[in-house]
Amino acid sequence: MTVLSTKDMSVQLGGHVALRNVDFHISSGEIVTIVGPNGSGKSTLLKALIGAVRPTKGQVSRKSGLRIGYVPQKLHIDPTLPITVRRFLSLPRHHSAVAIDKALARVGAHDLNDKQMFALSGGQFQRVLLARALLEDPEILILDEPTTGLDQPGSAAFYTLIEDIRRDTGAAVLMVSHELHVVMSASDRVICLNGHVCCHGAPDIVASAPEYRALFGSGTGGALALYRHDHDHSHEVDDHEGCTHA
Repeated sequence: MTVLSTKDMSVQLGGHVALRNVDFHISSGEIVTIVGPNGSGKSTLLKALIGAVRPTKGQVSRKSGLRIGYVPQKLHIDPTLPITVRRFLSLPRHHSAVAIDKALARVGAHDLNDKQMFALSGGQFQRVLLARALLEDPEILILDEPTTGLDQPGSAAFYTLIEDIRRDTGAAVLMVSHELHVVMSASDRVICLNGHVCCHGAPDIVASAPEYRALFGSGTGGALALYRHDHDHSHEVDDHEGCTHA
């Protein structure tokens, strides 16, 4: 079942066309990753999907009553503000201690309840943000470069956790990431964005697309060639426009 989609959607920000004619969809249980260079409109697409930005053309369609869990790229906590993890997870909406404990345990952070937010490591902070998203019992998790600042083992562990959550809950997962070698192997579909959808499909199909290689080169090709996806590889690459222009 499709839970979230766009049709011919364009977004203009301050006179600049950030996204043009984007068609997108994601279904329950899918992991879809968006890749693209800086300024390609990745975060803008996520904001449009969650309703934080209004399209100037086209439409966004959400399943009725869709529950969204959102993990932002960055969240600044004032280090002078004394706030524990438990208190943070009760804002802006109160959650029971049992629900908070369950969410923290689910992300492997059960021992962080009473720790100050400013004292968390990068990996701990991201797990707490993920726990906060899970408190909404989401039908789709939306993650904007959730492993920024983490080392490679930390990133790999976080993506493994996301795959486990998808498997256990059946939630759709939409991620933006720059870690091509990790994300490609963890995704059912990949969307290459550069102001518009350059190409999309199964990871190995996108990796071999000229539009993708125009942006990222062929250096990741060897790593991606090792990946064999279990799903149908019949997704056609959408190459109606090249990736070399926005």
